[in-house]
Amino acid sequence: MTIRLYDTSARQIRDFIPLTPGCVSIYLCGATVQAAPHIGHIRSGLNFDIMRRWFDYRGYDVTFVRNVTDIDDKIIAKSAEQGRPWWSIGYENEVAFNTAYDRLGCLRPTYEPRATGHIPEMVAMMRGLIERGHAYAADGNVYFDVKSFPEYLQLSNQELDNLLQPSGEGETGKRDPRDFAMWKAARDGEPSWETPWGRGRPGWHLECSAMAHKYLGSAFDIHGGGVDLVFPHHENEIAQAKAFGDDFAAYWSHNAWVTMSGEKMSKSLGNSVLVSEMVKRRRPIVLRYYLGTPHYRSTIEYSEEALHEAEAAFARIEGFVQRAVEQAGAVEPAPEVPPAFAEAMDDDLGVPQALAIVHTTVRQGNAALAADDKESTVARLAELRVMLGVLGLDPLDERWADGDAERGAELHGVVDSLVRLVLDQRQAARARKDYATADAIRDQLQQSGLVIEDTPSGPRWTLS
Repeated sequence: MTIRLYDTSARQIRDFIPLTPGCVSIYLCGATVQAAPHIGHIRSGLNFDIMRRWFDYRGYDVTFVRNVTDIDDKIIAKSAEQGRPWWSIGYENEVAFNTAYDRLGCLRPTYEPRATGHIPEMVAMMRGLIERGHAYAADGNVYFDVKSFPEYLQLSNQELDNLLQPSGEGETGKRDPRDFAMWKAARDGEPSWETPWGRGRPGWHLECSAMAHKYLGSAFDIHGGGVDLVFPHHENEIAQAKAFGDDFAAYWSHNAWVTMSGEKMSKSLGNSVLVSEMVKRRRPIVLRYYLGTPHYRSTIEYSEEALHEAEAAFARIEGFVQRAVEQAGAVEPAPEVPPAFAEAMDDDLGVPQALAIVHTTVRQGNAALAADDKESTVARLAELRVMLGVLGLDPLDERWADGDAERGAELHGVVDSLVRLVLDQRQAARARKDYATADAIRDQLQQSGLVIEDTPSGPRWTLS
């Protein structure tokens, strides 16, 4: 079955037809590194990580570019507030973002360019746009003339007459208030770079048009980002790139927000949940399950209750994997996912429907375990591992094994030693047929949050 994706520009789900057979090129708007990431920021990275993994599974050669916006008004404002260099703030938060991506199991991008590393490419694009009559310089700024580009606002489906273009301080000399800044004139104390129109710094939108052109060429397959970027950022990217002469993106894919109390999670609203804090309270693989398993176009309303439900759901998956490995030993992932899983993923990355196949497989695997059917257990575990691998959720992957070891191996060993002492007492009670004492010990352990399972190789404990 052909992969089908919802294309924001077409407002419908379309068959994915790559520009180059067997290859897929993806540009994702990455972090603006003015602060450490909250889980709303990181959702986009997770959603497009799953997209990339699915294209990988389907046999495509994937080129994945995710940029870093390391200069903008907010970074400059924080630099002034904190008395620190702008680049210090940007780099500190860039590291925080990459740490969060790594902790939540995202594959590294093919390229991860920074805006400030591509000033020559931006200058070249501005020069080309001015020569073609689509841009002009004024007071050291360079603006895009929106009326020169008839396709402007087709992505966001707005009317130019009703447009209110966001503008920043110092944006003087505009011919039309709806024109947007590609380059901002230097101001005292702010970082700046030399151009033919004077010293200044990039406008937000120019960087992505220039970097997509450099790394993916004049045409590429998919441009992604959060739904909040449709306007003005993506609309302005399209205007710059197409007026310059690029075909730009063939498909536009946008993920929805993470909200709290119905509002977009954001620093300015004070309702953010930092990834660095969340992973202290929840295992990173559980946080990935929580953020990555709803459909990418569906809003996630954050709550501790919902996160607890996700934790319990993943525990059921992980519990089967652990028990199956104990019975059958190491099992490699199956060569192919089940057809129903593939059908769901091919249909606009239908992760919720694919996850239903995962949980059905877990139930079948548990039934096989209960029946001591090793062959079926092995088959279900192999199927489960290939599906979880596509979702980045295979608990047997070394990425997660290393993370768990880092955070909990030492504590687990201590708890295991203590529980074993109690289980030895229970076994001794059973041996002398003192079943009342044995049951009382089991009940006390269960009240402490442990589940005791008697297996042919002896008692086994897990967290409830």
